Amino acid sequence: MNTIVHKTLVVQLQAGATDRFPVLAHLSYDAADPFAVTVVFSHDGRVLARWRLDREMLTAALARPVGVGDVRMRPVSTGVWEELRLEFLGDARPDGGRQCAVVFAWAPALATFLRETREVVAPGREEIRIDDFLQDVFAGG
Repeated sequence: MNTIVHKTLVVQLQAGATDRFPVLAHLSYDAADPFAVTVVFSHDGRVLARWRLDREMLTAALARPVGVGDVRMRPVSTGVWEELRLEFLGDARPDGGRQCAVVFAWAPALATFLRETREVVAPGREEIRIDDFLQDVFAGG
């Protein structure tokens, strides 16, 4: 059985108040890290950002707003187009504000990816090997 799921989506990075431009979002899920989805955003072959997201949070965000910290997500409907708005807050700016990136992903494609991850590890069946986890923590990983 395959324990890794990959999917590449074209998403829209918001620039300014309303302009958007396409970037790639490379989604990865590995049963060895069953609670996380890794997303690498790239454009023209360059990595723009890499985030590890909670799989359960991503699933919940397809139906309702979630997140209060550095990552916030909510569904957005424009009638026929269903999107997931992902807001990533970064480092502080000199003016006291924070860097912010907003990305819009096509919700049905993200839902398909999440369904494939559930086929690998069903919700509630996630396991973490505590000895390996502690060894990783103590090693600084």
